[in-house]
Amino acid sequence: QVQLVESGGGLVQTGDSLRLSCLASGRSFSTATMGWFRQAPGKQREFVGRISWSGARMYYADSVKGRFAISIDNAKNTVFLQMNSLKPEDTAGYYCAASFTSGLLPGQYTYWGQGTHVTVSS
Repeated sequence: QVQLVESGGGLVQTGDSLRLSCLASGRSFSTATMGWFRQAPGKQREFVGRISWSGARMYYADSVKGRFAISIDNAKNTVFLQMNSLKPEDTAGYYCAASFTSGLLPGQYTYWGQGTHVTVSS
């Protein structure tokens, strides 16, 4: 059974940092692209960033470029989302996802975690 389990969300203040983790299990992810998405109340799920399983290729949404960084620990099957200089508009549920076709759209990702919530207070 494939599982993606996120952790690390919480309540922080503007300007703070937070690191989310996503533990992947249940199959080989060696050819996967791992993505992070977020969804705020009343809004569509949006792409945050992605990383190849090898860690060689990363891509970020303009809204987080320069503030967020994705990394991967292959030995632990864990993907990280380091979020710095957080803003109130970063408040959302954050979701880890795995794709075997890559892409920026939620529909291109096969497996999803349950999400972890981040609230940034002003």
